[in-house]
Amino acid sequence: MEQTNESSGRLIAIGDIHGCNAALQAVLAAINPQPTDILVTLGDVVDRGPDSKGAVDTLLQCGQQTQLVALQGNHEEMMLNVLRGSESHHSWLRYGGVETLDSYGFDGGLDFLPEAHRVFFESLGDYFVYEDYFFTHAAYDPALPLEEQTVEMLRWHSLRQGVPEPHHSGKTAFVGHTANHEGQILDVGHLVCLDTHCYGGGCLTAMDVRTRQTWQANQDGVLLS
Repeated sequence: MEQTNESSGRLIAIGDIHGCNAALQAVLAAINPQPTDILVTLGDVVDRGPDSKGAVDTLLQCGQQTQLVALQGNHEEMMLNVLRGSESHHSWLRYGGVETLDSYGFDGGLDFLPEAHRVFFESLGDYFVYEDYFFTHAAYDPALPLEEQTVEMLRWHSLRQGVPEPHHSGKTAFVGHTANHEGQILDVGHLVCLDTHCYGGGCLTAMDVRTRQTWQANQDGVLLS
């Protein structure tokens, strides 16, 4: 997904939420999104944390107030594959799916998603390009155009396996997926990783990509910056 017309508002990326709805609400309250802003969620809204359903509800409400661009992470991929019957549930449940099902009041049927949530998950993109920046969940192949990237690279590649070189487009990448267990932002210049391990004792991070202003809150919803 690419958008070329410039916005008069802010361009803000939000790292992996992982069901931490209280943190998400605190960060959004501090940001106070406006209709001209663009908010990009970098994937992994669900799993591991306590309130995946609530986090999706919060994003749907946010999308009525501002321009929301929601990307798909590997955890959404696992969940959707289970719901479509194309993948066993075992991996998803082992990596946080149990918490997601609990938040939806799962009673044994795979039709637990409210219709608005189903539409939200089905609409998630793989990447977003805007001005001098691009956004995706995990990483990228520096030599390939974004439309030719593999799902494995966009959603699953860990930066611990290697941080990619600058993308051939010259644009700065904003990603999540690789959690920094100290709650620190990884910024190597051409790539910024905003997964600051909220569900595991770190924080949720949002960043205005132009000014590098940040907003952070812990899982309890306490604003840190």
